[in-house]
Amino acid sequence: MLKAVLFDMDGVIVDTEPLHRKAYHHMFDEVNIKVDAALYESFTGQSTINICKRLVTHFSLKETPEYLVNLKRKHYKYIFEHDDELALIDGVLDLIKDYHVNGITLVVASSASMKGIIQIFERFDLNQYFRAKFSGADLKQSKPHPEIFIKAAEFTGFKTSECMVIEDSTNGIKAAHAAGIFCVGFKSPHSSGQDYSLANVVVSSFSDIGFSKQHLFFKKQ
Repeated sequence: MLKAVLFDMDGVIVDTEPLHRKAYHHMFDEVNIKVDAALYESFTGQSTINICKRLVTHFSLKETPEYLVNLKRKHYKYIFEHDDELALIDGVLDLIKDYHVNGITLVVASSASMKGIIQIFERFDLNQYFRAKFSGADLKQSKPHPEIFIKAAEFTGFKTSECMVIEDSTNGIKAAHAAGIFCVGFKSPHSSGQDYSLANVVVSSFSDIGFSKQHLFFKKQ
């Protein structure tokens, strides 16, 4: 029986990808590097510090990863505060409320910084539904490593067979698979070029995984 759901944030709860994309590309311009589409898509689901470490190595930059992180966050902060079109993903608030009212433990497990997670949760008043927040930026390993989902599942107090992950990225789905947790791949129009082959179920609408339908899609690992 399903008892806990571990939500990714970017691309699942809210579409901050356009904001992050703009912030990253402003940062790329400042350090004078050209990041092609294939390389950029490979970053999806990874923490900012690990992305910046890859950039420093890939482009043999003299700047440190920490310097790049600060540049990117500076641009993101400005864009976040001035973008009026940021909205929750269609149907996700109804799904969150549906799980919450039916006693499912909800946890967010995101590669975003904790500051970024808090910003989103406060902007959209989501704290009332979630028991905890886990940031991959605070952990030793980044997705596709399973550390974040292992820790999030342990927090719930339930077996991994009673937990479910909702992810939209290749790296996130790999992390859930490596953690041995049932994974719903959310095929979002905002997450292009992602591989859903390791997901247990792939959906394009949250209405397909409502609480009353769990017997149709949720199978214990």
